[in-house]
Amino acid sequence: MCKLFIQADPELWLSATHSLRIDGMVTSVRMENYFWHILEEIAQRDGMNTAQMITRLYHESIDAGHDLGNFTSFLRVCALRYQALQLTGDIPTQHQVPIATLDAEQILAREGGNSRDPLH
Repeated sequence: MCKLFIQADPELWLSATHSLRIDGMVTSVRMENYFWHILEEIAQRDGMNTAQMITRLYHESIDAGHDLGNFTSFLRVCALRYQALQLTGDIPTQHQVPIATLDAEQILAREGGNSRDPLH
């Protein structure tokens, strides 16, 4: 089992810092490259670059009343949730299908309020 993880490309777990501007303020986000790759994929699906998508996530989260004290952790969970939703078939694996075209309400309803439980 461990060989699958240990012998993965070490580039994936190296951290990278990306600077972006949110509401005129420059901020830096440091995460492992693996998460950056996933976030880039998500952004590309909806015709955005990563900085644009992160800014949009930030604004929509604030509008929803979320406390984003640890924004980097939020982004990591977004990346993992994206992959989990692909595994369940709620997000198609075909990258040409924009996420914005999916019925988020229907996906959340199917989860039955278990979005806090990563196994459901």
